[in-house]
Amino acid sequence: MFENLRKLKEKAEDIAEEHGDRISAGLEKAGDLIDDRTGGKHGDKIDTAVDKAQEYVGKLGGKKS
Repeated sequence: MFENLRKLKEKAEDIAEEHGDRISAGLEKAGDLIDDRTGGKHGDKIDTAVDKAQEYVGKLGGKKS
């Protein structure tokens, strides 16, 4: 079971390393869509969540050497 989780984590790291810029752009678009749909009521929280998610993707992609 843990072996499967390790393989899944490695796959996620590979994807983040290879496509981190696309993932980051997608997160930004999703945040903008949500902000638009909520009428901008939660813009700061959405921006913070997007920033943290983008930071995590960057860290995840940077773990491979």
